[in-house]
Amino acid sequence: MPSPSAQPAVPPGTLRFSVLGPLTVHRGEQALPLGPLKQRMVLATLLASVNTPVSVDALTEAVWPEEPPRTARKNIQVYVSALRALFGQDDPEARDRPRLTHTGGGYVLRAAEEELDLLRFRSLLRAAEGRPPQDAARLLRQALDLWQGPPLGDDLRQSPTLAEEAERLRLRHVTAYESWAEAELELGGAPAVVEGLRDLVERHPLRERLRSAWMCALSGSGRQPEALAVYDDYRQLLARELGLEPSGAMAARYRSILAGDTRAAGAGAAAGPPGGRPGATPPKATVLLPPDLVDFTGHVEELHDVLDLLERGEGDGGVGAGETGGAGHVVLLSGPAGSGKTTLAVRAAHLLGSRFPEGRICVSLRDAEGRARPVSAVLAELGARTGGTGLSTAEAWREWLARHRVLVILDDVPEERAVRALLPCGGQGRVLLTARGQLGGLAPVHRITVPPLDTAEAVQLLAGLVGPRRVRADREAALRIVRACGGSPLAVRVSGMRLAVLRHLPLREFADRLTDPSGALDELTAGDVSVRQRLAHGWETLPEGRGRDAGRLAAGTGDGPFGLTEAAEALGCDERHAVRVVEALIDAGMVTSPGGEVTAHAAQYDMPHLIRLYARGAGYGTPVLT
Repeated sequence: MPSPSAQPAVPPGTLRFSVLGPLTVHRGEQALPLGPLKQRMVLATLLASVNTPVSVDALTEAVWPEEPPRTARKNIQVYVSALRALFGQDDPEARDRPRLTHTGGGYVLRAAEEELDLLRFRSLLRAAEGRPPQDAARLLRQALDLWQGPPLGDDLRQSPTLAEEAERLRLRHVTAYESWAEAELELGGAPAVVEGLRDLVERHPLRERLRSAWMCALSGSGRQPEALAVYDDYRQLLARELGLEPSGAMAARYRSILAGDTRAAGAGAAAGPPGGRPGATPPKATVLLPPDLVDFTGHVEELHDVLDLLERGEGDGGVGAGETGGAGHVVLLSGPAGSGKTTLAVRAAHLLGSRFPEGRICVSLRDAEGRARPVSAVLAELGARTGGTGLSTAEAWREWLARHRVLVILDDVPEERAVRALLPCGGQGRVLLTARGQLGGLAPVHRITVPPLDTAEAVQLLAGLVGPRRVRADREAALRIVRACGGSPLAVRVSGMRLAVLRHLPLREFADRLTDPSGALDELTAGDVSVRQRLAHGWETLPEGRGRDAGRLAAGTGDGPFGLTEAAEALGCDERHAVRVVEALIDAGMVTSPGGEVTAHAAQYDMPHLIRLYARGAGYGTPVLT
């Protein structure tokens, strides 16, 4: 059983469930017999979505992934009945608070935090967020102490649904271990984490955050040669397997250790793994999503943030709590056209299948020409896609959303009024928005900015499309291509798709075309996918006059970051007016601003590379003094 420090005390005789290791149920100190394999699969599936209805279809999918028998529904009822008897639900004293019940949405297994190790684990991770290193290390250690081995044991992983759920839990454990190790390193506890990090690196050789922490732990333990060897091994592995180089943060850590800096602080600054985060097979429900990209690349931290927000329970607080019903009810992904917002939202929705058993859908708020769709048309599509009847008004939609455990992606939101009436006011539903701008008029919403891909991630994406061998043959040209794409996943993907067709075209020649500002956007077209067209849709929907302002900024501020004085000169106005223009363009997603707090006069603003190219070609004349 978990250590007392990790799991709060419960009264004698209370049931305690465990999935962070072999599936077990204890009453006090007595382990209960859980029955045959398929019955245990039902129990594990219910625990994976504890306190949430699980449909009979989802249970059937978990137990019989290939061809369920005609008696599947009856068999599920038999297994549930046996579990109820096991839990003592037939006892008259237990009837006032039944453990396992049937609702309109399916079967619900109820457990409190002190009764299920998974709930306790999540609670401790949330409690550790933003804490000082000493408190974070203590809470994360308690969370890790809950683990008793590989999640769900071995036999249950015969079910693909449970196998992927176990993999998802295992990766959450690795992330928690990384966070704990980094907190310990900040406290000077390098020797305590070295061996554990070594074991995890052996199992996850491409996970850069682990490698970075291990380097710091070795260096902090006085083992600098071994720390340097870890970097060299990783560099060779990346080059051999993916044709990539370690990230800039990892390289900087290597240089600091080489220079004799043994400080371990900041071990967590490196990026996440080059790979993605697998998730659970979605249950049979209303699932109307675009396909998940098998070569999803980058945005690891943003993906983790989205998943954590949308997984939080009803009573959680945090950023975004308020009239929309608590943290995570509404999450906004913002970034310029082609930044990967929709791809990130769809990846998150595919990974959250077990958390939203009643459905996951994606609806665009623009038509094929990029124009905003009327709210009535969006409501009609939402009603048709969810199977909800009578959802002709926003009030009816919000009421339906509150009653159902669904995830709705409202994609490419043009402005606040296009979506405000569709957002939840509490309840079980969650909404994930994507928009080019910040939608500053929506509150409260948890906002996540989707940044450009870094160079290593962009090269990895390109290599997956054109082949690692071709990238390795001319890595310099590959770097020029991804830099000319400005870190835009869409532009890199279009480049890769075009080069995959034009096998005869040397990467060097295509790089030359992209680095010619006058023709770069014309080259970024593959079939019916055009970067210029995507940018044009965003441009056409800018508020009146903002396109002219963006064009003047692009033409008058060079190719890199610019300050307020440069912006005023480019716009032909004083700085007081310039700051209002720049901030309006930030809200519209046309200009980026610093991540931390800084005064408007000290800030360095920037314009995404491809937007700058498009704006310079928009044909605006000389600025007029305002």
